[in-house]
Amino acid sequence: MKISIIGVGLIGGSMALKLREKNIASFIYGIDNNIQHISDALDLKIIDAGADLEEGIKNSDLIILAIPVDAARKLLPSVLDLVSDQQTVMDAGSTKAGIVNAVKDHPKRSRFVAFHPMWGTENNGPKSAIAESFSGKAGVICNKEESAEDALNIVEQVVNALDMHMIYMDAGDHDVHTAYISHISHITSYALANTVLEKEREEETIFQLASSGFSSTVRLAKSHPEMWVPIFKQNKENVLDVLNEHISQLRKFKSALEKENYEYLEELITNANRIRGILR
Repeated sequence: MKISIIGVGLIGGSMALKLREKNIASFIYGIDNNIQHISDALDLKIIDAGADLEEGIKNSDLIILAIPVDAARKLLPSVLDLVSDQQTVMDAGSTKAGIVNAVKDHPKRSRFVAFHPMWGTENNGPKSAIAESFSGKAGVICNKEESAEDALNIVEQVVNALDMHMIYMDAGDHDVHTAYISHISHITSYALANTVLEKEREEETIFQLASSGFSSTVRLAKSHPEMWVPIFKQNKENVLDVLNEHISQLRKFKSALEKENYEYLEELITNANRIRGILR
């Protein structure tokens, strides 16, 4: 297929590399407001040519939106305005309900398949793209009953080519679950980084003493606000719900220490250890 990727960054670039490797893509157009991203993607042979929106869509069988979720929500209706009944549109956003609702009454709604590849890093840009990044990860397709059968089949082909295991889910349910297992992790990481930066003013000391545990915990704090503020905005109610629970859990640890209730502290840690049986 000929493919247009709107947003040639970490996710879009990684998808392009893998789809080319698997011979799914015969030609890849890159569409990006960042001219440097287009230049880098061409140099790295991630894309075959840069294009504007109309040109890329006109010449493609599949259009992939790999841009921040607020931008995808705004742009998707315009993309669907330009496609035919033989073309397929998919996104790669981390929230799904807002994007799905944005086109629920669009006459070309059936040409769109809502997709979320459950992978990402703190890096961005085409230079961070990795072909094997999605292997073994979950690829979530949402509200599949709202997509045309041929469009769904194409996206399923893409997910298989990315070596992901496919999951079908309601968009609203997806946003609840990702708030629990993804979005709260980023907020916690940002908060911990801010705590350390506030209390430990000596940057050299942080660098010298930071253990691998600390580094892995705050790794997500390196993630860019251009991506994560829109995610928190689009999934605000679910994020607030899980954030309230997280704050409640932190208070339990604080109370146990204040009251020197080390038996309760052990109970809290032992309960948390149950995650070992889930995440191996």
